[in-house]
Amino acid sequence: MKESYAHYIDLNYKPRKDDMICLFYVEPAKGVSMKEAAAAVAAESSTGTWTEVTTMKKRIMKMSAKVFDIKGHYVKIAYPAELFEMDNVPEILSSVAGNIFGMKEVENLRLVDNDFPKVILKRFKGPKHGIQGVRKIMRVKKRPLLGTIVKPKLGLHASEHAQVAYNAWIGGCDIVKDDENLTSQKFNPFEERVIKTLEARDKAEEETGERKAYMANVTAETIEMLERVDFVRSQGGKYVMVDIITTGWSALQTLRENSGRLIIHAHRAMHAALTRNKKHGISMLAIADFARLIGVDQIHIGTIFGKMHGSKKEVTTIDREIREMIIKPGEHKLAEKWENIKPVFPVASGGLHPGHVPKLVKTLGTDIIIQMGGGIHGHPDGTTEGAVAARQALEATMQGISLKKYAVDHRELRRALEKWVYKK
Repeated sequence: MKESYAHYIDLNYKPRKDDMICLFYVEPAKGVSMKEAAAAVAAESSTGTWTEVTTMKKRIMKMSAKVFDIKGHYVKIAYPAELFEMDNVPEILSSVAGNIFGMKEVENLRLVDNDFPKVILKRFKGPKHGIQGVRKIMRVKKRPLLGTIVKPKLGLHASEHAQVAYNAWIGGCDIVKDDENLTSQKFNPFEERVIKTLEARDKAEEETGERKAYMANVTAETIEMLERVDFVRSQGGKYVMVDIITTGWSALQTLRENSGRLIIHAHRAMHAALTRNKKHGISMLAIADFARLIGVDQIHIGTIFGKMHGSKKEVTTIDREIREMIIKPGEHKLAEKWENIKPVFPVASGGLHPGHVPKLVKTLGTDIIIQMGGGIHGHPDGTTEGAVAARQALEATMQGISLKKYAVDHRELRRALEKWVYKK
């Protein structure tokens, strides 16, 4: 092992209460031992470099990250809190997930999980609303919330967009959201879309007697994003949505602090560039940790059963973590104590249709937002009937009735199942 890395590994080290602990998956490069690879990661992500330097002081060495546990390919590293500007997520991530992925000592490296100490947690407010706050605003106490995404993703004019949203709301959707790449294009300018869609929301609320919500996509350069947030608020909106990866962590922190009482819906567009390779990059679990720390109220976690990649174990682990206050450590899972930071509402979205509802609820429970895009708008009889079918699937599931049985007397659900479940 290089002399410059030696003091970054101590398998007898006991983490201090103010240490941030990160769990990594490590595959050393050819000819490099696991200990050397792990120590290289700890050095590069804290105080070290590839060679001895004359500027290193004893007091600085005390701030070095420490590899304190190695089990197979899984490595735990403790980072003293002094290394961080503790309310600065970009800086924290630049430390624990910065240069390390390109180091020659590792063939593959993945940040799997984070355990934040109280000294960092207390610098963040977390979600303004969380699960119970969103339920209170939406006046839905127990069942999953039902949402849709306006489809097609792009191309609809503002008035057409608003009409699609209205059709979904009167059919039974609680929430309608923009898709991740609809912001303020010429065919559908942001302000016009917000005005018309919120007018459609008000009409749907009056007709159905239910609370309805529109998630306007405010993703943009930060100053423009905040102007859009203010506009949504001025028009009586309850929600904004943002693409948290493409917008960036600093912008997300700024949004959290400048969005008033608006609910923040976190879309994870581009996450798979970081998360899909199970041996390299950053896990969605780790990303969700930072999003909760900053304070999103709800976030996409995957579907298990839909079109997006994500195993049952991965999705359920994320679901459990963002919903609970205290997490018990399990296999490759750190202990997590969130204490006063509220739980986040998990969102299942991507390739879902009414036939998936029973499996989703069985697997993820009722504290879930189920979003169907094509699974509503692709209904043979149109958007409204698609929303009716989705709501019927929820009703059947909450009553413990099979969809097949419920569909006998519910035409909209039957037509949906005939298209997506009973296909010949």
